[in-house]
Amino acid sequence: MDEIIALCKRRGFIFPSSEIYGGLANSWDFGHYGTLLKNNIRDSWWQTFVLNRDDMTGLDASIFLSPKAWQASGHVSGFTDSLVDCRNCKFRTRADHLIEEKVKDIKVEGFSVERLTKIIKEHKLKCPKCGKDDLTDVRCFNLLFETKMGIVEDTKATLYLRGEIAQGIFLNFKNVLNSLRVKIPFGIAQQGKAFRNEITLGRSVFRTMEFDLMEFEYFINPKDGWENVYRYWQTEMWNWALSLGITPSKLRWREHEIFERSFYSQKTMDIEYNFSFGWKEMFGLAYRTDFDLKNHMEKSGKDLRYHDQKTNNKYIPHVIEPTFGLSRLVGIVLEDAFTVENVKETQRVYLKLDPSIAPVKVAVFPLQKDEKLRKISGHLYENIKKKFVAEYDNTGNIGKMYRRQDEIGTPFCITVDYQSVEDNTVTIRERDTMSQKRIPMSNVVTFLDDRI
Repeated sequence: MDEIIALCKRRGFIFPSSEIYGGLANSWDFGHYGTLLKNNIRDSWWQTFVLNRDDMTGLDASIFLSPKAWQASGHVSGFTDSLVDCRNCKFRTRADHLIEEKVKDIKVEGFSVERLTKIIKEHKLKCPKCGKDDLTDVRCFNLLFETKMGIVEDTKATLYLRGEIAQGIFLNFKNVLNSLRVKIPFGIAQQGKAFRNEITLGRSVFRTMEFDLMEFEYFINPKDGWENVYRYWQTEMWNWALSLGITPSKLRWREHEIFERSFYSQKTMDIEYNFSFGWKEMFGLAYRTDFDLKNHMEKSGKDLRYHDQKTNNKYIPHVIEPTFGLSRLVGIVLEDAFTVENVKETQRVYLKLDPSIAPVKVAVFPLQKDEKLRKISGHLYENIKKKFVAEYDNTGNIGKMYRRQDEIGTPFCITVDYQSVEDNTVTIRERDTMSQKRIPMSNVVTFLDDRI
C-alpha cells in the first residue's frame, strides 16, 4: 500500500489534501491522472447502467435536502458509529475497526457500545498510536455532517450534508413519474458526492469523509417478487466489475448477517475485494423494501404511490439498490493494476490498467531531439488526440519516457525514428508485454481503435 500511495503521489493520481498545512485526516485530492481515471470509470458506469438501458433514468439531486428528509429516513437518529478515545495521546478511532484489527475472527457490526467496551477491556486493547492501555469507554456519534443555513446567527437553520445520495432519488420519485411517464420496473440513477463524519484508520481513498457515489434505486412491484430482480443485479454488477479489468480471483460475494444490515435493508450483499489489508467491501446490493417511500409519504403527507394504469391499482413500490463507491473504486483499480516485475536484473513498475479506463491511451515520442522527427511526431500526435487522450514527450531519453508512461498505465507508446522519415512507419510498443511492431502511420488510429 505504501508503494502504491507513493506512486500515486509521484505520478499525479492522488495527493494528500491540504498537505502544505500538515494535511487533513481522511481527505485526499485527485490529481490529473486520478481525475482522468475516475472520470473514465464514472462514464463507463453511466454508459452501462443508464444510457445503454431503456428502464433507467438519470438524476442529479441537490447535496442539501430539507432536514425533515433525514429525520424521515432515520439518519438523524440511526446513522451512527462507535467511537473510542485515548486518554494519553487523544487519538480517536472507531471501536469496531480497532477490535476487528486486533481480535481474530470477530465481526462486531451491530454490537452495543457496552458490549464493545467489554471486548476492548477483556482483550486489553491498546491505543493504535501511542500503545498505551488507556482507552475511554465506547460511545456513539452521528455520521451526518451538520451545517447552518441563513445570514443572521440567531435564525440560522441546521442542515445536513447528505450521508448518502439515495434520498434525493426518493424525494423526486413522483417528479420522475410525472415528467417521464416511466413504468415499473424502472430505475433512477445518479452520481455525486456524499459526506460521512467517519473515523478511519487511513488506507488512502478506501474510506474518507468526502467521497463519490454511483447508485440507482430500481423500483419494482412487490407482488412480482424481488428475489429474481436481486439476482439479476448481482450478475450485472459482477460483470461490470470484470469489464474494468479487476482480477476475478480477488472478488467475492458476501451476504451481511442480520446485525450488520442497515436499518432500512431486508437483505444486503457486498462484492468484496481482497485488498493488501484483507477482504473489504467494494460494491453493495440492498433490498430496501418500501421503507423510504413509505416514510417520506407518511412524514410529508404526499401520495408517493405508483398508479398502475392497467389494473388501476395504487401501491408503494419496493426498491433494489446497487451502490458503487467511485472514490474507493479508483483505489481498488490502482491496487489491482499495480505490477512489479524484474526485467534484465532491473525492476519495472507499471499499472496494468484496462485500456478502456486508462487515463492516457497513447503516448507519442520522437526518438531523438531532431527537427524532422519532432515535426512528424507532432503531426501524428495532433491527429491521434482528436480521438484519444494522448501525450507527447520529446525529452529524448526513450527509457525514461517508457518508464513514466508505464507508471501512469498508458497501454501504447509510439516512437517516431529515422526510418519513419523514409517509409512513414512507426514503432508501437505494448505496455504489458513490451512487445514492439512497426505499422504505417496511416493505420495508427485504426490500430488503437481496435484495441481501445
